[in-house]
This record gives sequence, C-alpha cells and structure tokens, in this order.
Amino acid sequence: MTGEKIDHNNDDDFWKRKIVKHWKAFVVFIIGCVLAAIGAVMVLFWYIENSPIGAMGTATIGEWTLAWIWEFFIFLILWELLIVGIPAGIAFGVGWYLWRRNMPEEEKAEFKGKWKGRGTAESGGFGFFMFIVYTIYMYFNGDLFTPFDTYPYSYWVYAWFHTLAWILIIIGIPAAIILPIVFFKVWHKKENETQTT
Repeated sequence: MTGEKIDHNNDDDFWKRKIVKHWKAFVVFIIGCVLAAIGAVMVLFWYIENSPIGAMGTATIGEWTLAWIWEFFIFLILWELLIVGIPAGIAFGVGWYLWRRNMPEEEKAEFKGKWKGRGTAESGGFGFFMFIVYTIYMYFNGDLFTPFDTYPYSYWVYAWFHTLAWILIIIGIPAAIILPIVFFKVWHKKENETQTT
C-alpha cells in the first residue's frame, strides 16, 4: 500500500476500483466496443459506395442538397442500426446480464447509485436543433432540393444567419416577456420570503 487515501464517494475512485476488480469484463467490453466501431466504419464505407444518394460516392459537393443530406443520414443510421447497432446492443445486453447475475447484492446497489444523475446534455444538441430549423427555413424558402452550387456560398451562410435571427425572434421575444414576470412573481417573492424569515 502506498498510503494513498481512497475516497469511496468519489466517482473516479469508484470506477478505478471497479475496473481493477472486474478487469476481465472490462477487457471484453473494450474489445466489443472496438469491434463495433470497426463494423460501423465498414458499414459507412459500404453505404457510401452503394447508396444512390450521392450517386454511389461519385457526386460532387455542389450536387448535394439539404434533402440529400437528410436522406443520406437517415438511411445510414437505419443500416448502422440493422447491421451493427442491434446485434451489438443484444451482445452487450446479454453480457451485462451474465456479468451482473453473479454480482453480490451490495455491489449491485453501489452500481445503481453511481448510474444515477449523470447528465449527458451537450452543446451539440443545439447544433442539431439549428440544422433542423435551418432545413425547415430552406424548405419554406424553396431551396430544400436546390444543389449547393446553384448559389454562391454566401447565400447559404446568410440563410443560416436568417434562421438564427428567426429563432431569436420566436424564442427571444416570449422569453423577454415571460422571464421578468416569473422573476418578479415567483423568484423575487421567494427571495423576499426567505429574507424575512
């Protein structure tokens, strides 16, 4: 022992101890992830070479449209799920069940406590939301099926800023009205109540 103090409430210490204790399961899990990643890349290459969307990998960037991008990614996700995602999910699920079945009840309770409260909110969520709204804007603009090389790139960039402006107007104006009301009616009232008690 090195005399290093272990904090059992610390998430990092918890996962380090569990990885050392269950190293065989951890190695199998890593191998499974690597194989799933390799399979996903192979499906992507196969899809690029065989999909009519994108002319089987021969279309230029200028020939692409927003509609093509949506179709390409929707069908790619479906193929990835069918060939890689579902089999990998079943394999990981069976492996998790077999590993957990022989685990003591106290350790199961430890894991249950650690899985809770791990947030996954990322800024990428806004980027995807923005792309959806941009697509809707371009649909109403009549350019959903327009090849990118029809207009100069500045047109597509300015359209993105117009989309952002509409988001700020649609969300920002109600927020500017509602937030002060909520602040003075609810939050400020609660703050005054806590100060007087």
